[in-house]
Parts: sequence; C-alpha cells; structure tokens
Amino acid sequence: MMMAEHKHLAENGAQLVELRLDYIRRPVNLKRLLADTPCPVVATCRRPADGGKWMRSEQDRIMVLRTAIADGADYVDLEMDIADQVPRYKDTQRIVSYHNFEETPSNLEEIHHRMTALDPDIIKIATTANNPMDNVTALRLCRDSEIPTIAFCMGEMGVTSRILCGKFGAPFTYATFSSERKLAPGQLTFEEMRDDFLYDTIGPETKLLGVIADPVAHSLSPVVHNACIRKNKLDYLYLPFRVPREYLEQFIGVCHELGIAGLSVTIPHKENCIKCINALDDNVAGIRAANTLVFKQPNVYGYNTDCSAAVDSMRKVFLDLFPEENDPLEGKRALLMGAGGVARAIAFGLKRSKANVTICARDFRKADALATSLDCDAIDWANRANFECDVLVNCTPVGMFPEMDHTPFEKEWFDKKCVVFDTVYNPEQTLFIKQAREAECTTITGVDMFVRQAARQFKLFTGTDPDVKLIRYEVKRAISAAKY
Repeated sequence: MMMAEHKHLAENGAQLVELRLDYIRRPVNLKRLLADTPCPVVATCRRPADGGKWMRSEQDRIMVLRTAIADGADYVDLEMDIADQVPRYKDTQRIVSYHNFEETPSNLEEIHHRMTALDPDIIKIATTANNPMDNVTALRLCRDSEIPTIAFCMGEMGVTSRILCGKFGAPFTYATFSSERKLAPGQLTFEEMRDDFLYDTIGPETKLLGVIADPVAHSLSPVVHNACIRKNKLDYLYLPFRVPREYLEQFIGVCHELGIAGLSVTIPHKENCIKCINALDDNVAGIRAANTLVFKQPNVYGYNTDCSAAVDSMRKVFLDLFPEENDPLEGKRALLMGAGGVARAIAFGLKRSKANVTICARDFRKADALATSLDCDAIDWANRANFECDVLVNCTPVGMFPEMDHTPFEKEWFDKKCVVFDTVYNPEQTLFIKQAREAECTTITGVDMFVRQAARQFKLFTGTDPDVKLIRYEVKRAISAAKY
C-alpha cells in the first residue's frame, strides 16, 4: 500500500517522498523497498515524542536509520539529539531535525545554531505557532541560514509558513497524501499545496496577498483570488492569515518584510487596522473602517470596497423594481442590524446615496455611537420587528458557518414589500434569506456583495481587471462543496 501511494504521488508531480519507517509494523526488506521507489526518498523513523509511531527501543530505531543509509536512502532524517550517533555514509544526505509540539521557543535561533554543528546537509525545524509572529521567526531562519533550512510552524496558525518556506529559501516543504492521514497538526495535502496554493510556482519574487481575520478558515477569498491569479497568469499568491486582535499591528508591521503586497481585512480588524494606515481613500476617511490594505513601501494604503459593493448591489435591485427613478436609493428607509465595520461601511454608502438610515444592535450604545458619527438614527434592538423600512440589512455575522441555524430576525416579522439583504455569504442561503423568501421578500445575498468587493480588491492589489463571472463561479462552487 505504501509504495502504491508513493507511485501515485510521483505520477502527480511529487519530487520527493518521505518514507515513514515508524509506521511499518512488520519486518521489511529496506534494500528492496528503497530500490523500488519511484522518486527520491527521505527515510524517517520518529519516536512518539517527535510525533511518530515507533514503539521499539531507541537502539533498534537508530539501527533502522543506519540500515536505511546503508541500503541507499537519498535522505535520512535524524533528530538533533541522535545526529552524532548516525555517521555519514556514501551519498545519503543528512536532514537534522527539531520538533516542538508546544511552542516556538524564544531561543530558536540558538537551537538552529547548535544544529549547524551536527554535520547537516539540510536543517529541518517544525515548531508550533501560538501566534502569527512565530511564522515570521521560522521564515527568517529559512531566509538567513547559510545551511539550507526548512523551518515552518505546525497548527492552524502555522499553515502559511508551510506554504511560504520555499519562497524564503527552504529546499522543500512537507505535505500529506491524504486529508485523513495527516502526520502533523496543520499539514495540508499534496493536492492542496499543488492546486490551491500553487506551491510549485512560488519563487523569491512572488508577491503575496492574503486575508487577515480571526477566525479565518471559513474565508473563500483564497479560492477566489487564486483563481483570478491563475486566469491572469500573475506571479502572486493569496493566503489566509489567522491574526488574533492583539497581534494586528505587529503583523502589519512585518508585511513589507514578508513581501505582502495587499491584504483583505475582515472580522475583527476592519476598524482597528485604521491605526496602521498612513494613506486613506475618501471612503475609509469617512467610514473609519477598511477592508483592503495595499502595501507600497513605505506606505500602507487603506480602502473600503464593502461600501460601494453593498450600495451597488442594492441600487441594482431597486433599479429593477423602480426603473423610472433616477437614484432609487434616495429617500429609502434602511434598517441596518449590527454596528461593526460592515454596518459602518453600508450606512456611510447609503447616507451618501441620500437614503434614510437607522441602526440597531444588541448593544444600543454601539448602535447609537455609530448613528451619531454618521448622522443616522438608532433604535433599540427589541424594536427592530416594528420598524417599517424599505430595505433590511443584516450586517452581523449571525447565520455564518458554522452557526447556520441562527438568524437576527424572526420569520413572522418580514414584510414582503421590504428588500432583504444579508451580508453573510457563507452559506449563501442563510436562514435569514430563506425565511425572507418564504415571506415573498425580494432578497440580496452576501454572494453578490462579496463578488463585487472581491473584484475591486483584485484590481487594487494587482492593477488587473478580474473575470467577475469566474469570481461568482468560484464562490458558488466553494460554498456548494463546503461540508456543513
């Protein structure tokens, strides 16, 4: 079974395969096994403490590794505490490795320096990311080491370092052949690395884009932007960066160093990122929230594409309903549920279109503060059911995956004369939207807004017009494929 898997990977483009000898439970003829490999092999035999399955003695494990070298393994992986017990032999290259499943230690550079004295051809360091800056520490080791170094972080927070270590000089990175058989936390499959994140095309000059959020796993932005990058044959890569609120300024501070050209910004950073921007467009200046950052040394430019995307989505629907009106939003009564960055952007855009805007939120103080700052009205959250409006907008994350059974509005409250708009796009058919349709309301889903804002972002990031139909297709395909 193992060799069949190796053959399949080699046929699909894998240039190096790790043979995990600690997973083999029966006696095996290593010489024969290594002779039949379809591509070069790293022979590895891990203890449980290092994430492996080896259950016999340490002496037996070292003997297995020595045998793998004698029998012609292309590479052998040796933890740093046993590297001096396994001598160099013939042409087998030595990977000296260090694993830490708890943290990225503060003395990682010192550990790396000690590893350079253990006769390595390649150094491998895999630590656990507890914050996004741990990835930066690992990538700097890849970039600055005189000895080829593969350094990345494990765990959800460390996924991007697995993808980017090659850009920073690592000779290769690690992936698994099956999503069901991940050998380390945060490990991606070979197909994900190849197809979703274009690993083989990443080079030192590749410009990086991404989305910063917390959480970030639900974001469809990487799928959409990478599809547009492929279509336009650009040397860019778009990644998800999980950035907790307390690390926002630190992360934005290293974006120039990492080669990041642009970022999509979403919950919880749209308002907080303003302090990191030194060049604002008119929307951002008025809204005081940004969803797009563009980095051009030494400046960080801020934009808000949510505003125009949302207003254009509503304007199109009202033009269809009232084609005789010059500006169908003028004078319309809009009730916005929520008082965060999305609500602020939409309220600003609607006010500029001369609509009458009212804001409600569970925390009335936040709703009132937002309304006061934009010269709108505010009502108590409990009064939203009795407020007569022409357009009702959900600007909260209520109903977003994975809490899809929730809605900010009860089904018996809908008025069929009202246009209902949900800014949540994953899933597209939220409970809020489903119940509005059952009440015969005209609806706008978050997908329409998402497509419009993503298209504007891509143009800001790359200077290239994207295929809007491709964006819509990729969003719908990703949503339909999601395992709810």
